[in-house]
Amino acid sequence: MWELTALLLLVPSSGQAATLEKPILSLHPPWTTIFKGERVTLRCDGYHPLLLELRPISTLWYLGHLLLPSHKKSIEVQTPGVYRCQTRGAPVSDPIHLSVSNDWLILQVPYAAVFEGEPLVMRCRGWYDKVVYKLHYYHDGQPVRYFHSSANYTVPQARASDSGRYQCSGTMRIPVESAPMFSAKVAVTVQEARHAAAVRLLQVQSRRAPLRLGRRVHRPRARGRGAGIALVRGCYLQPQRPETQPLAAASGAGFSPGRGVHHRPGPTGCGFGAR
Repeated sequence: MWELTALLLLVPSSGQAATLEKPILSLHPPWTTIFKGERVTLRCDGYHPLLLELRPISTLWYLGHLLLPSHKKSIEVQTPGVYRCQTRGAPVSDPIHLSVSNDWLILQVPYAAVFEGEPLVMRCRGWYDKVVYKLHYYHDGQPVRYFHSSANYTVPQARASDSGRYQCSGTMRIPVESAPMFSAKVAVTVQEARHAAAVRLLQVQSRRAPLRLGRRVHRPRARGRGAGIALVRGCYLQPQRPETQPLAAASGAGFSPGRGVHHRPGPTGCGFGAR
């Protein structure tokens, strides 16, 4: 009875089921490439309504299209592939791609997206944390940084030009110093800054749908007539039927300088009309 009451309280008055935000999937440590035999922890953080706490919230885990048996909030994994998670009633999370390497040297980059202005950190790692000597980092085949021994390469404020394919090389003492070894190349993408993307989205929305109705764009004068013709751009919340001409007939008539209102709604419910 309590469970039924809790579920009913989650349904809005419209009768549609409540929609939850998709959970956030994170990786610890935050590197997308590991050595064979190592384990990493995946954590699924989602929105858990208090009303549903009467019954424990289960978490679903996916490896590709395979449903994993665990229902815990975090799991340890060592198998390569694409991981996702899902909490009850919410959409599936964004994916995390995990790679497993059998090489002596790997280049590790963070799983989370890197935006312009944020630091970009990567590290060249030897087999099971062996020290790497004569360490070079490469960007699109060009050397960008040299270290005497193991060290992370950091770009303090990443830019779009920092996107590309990265690689590292170095030597290891196993037990004597080896010949230079190279890691596999890893693609890194620096995304547009968060605030710039938000401003661009607002600009696009403002071009598609003006904030006020009846914005006058052009007002030519009709020859031989006292009335003016004005093109009006705006959103029609509830299209009204004109008095002089049915709306159905006007929708296919296009622009005409005659009397009445001709309205051709756009895909978003906005359009151009002539009066």
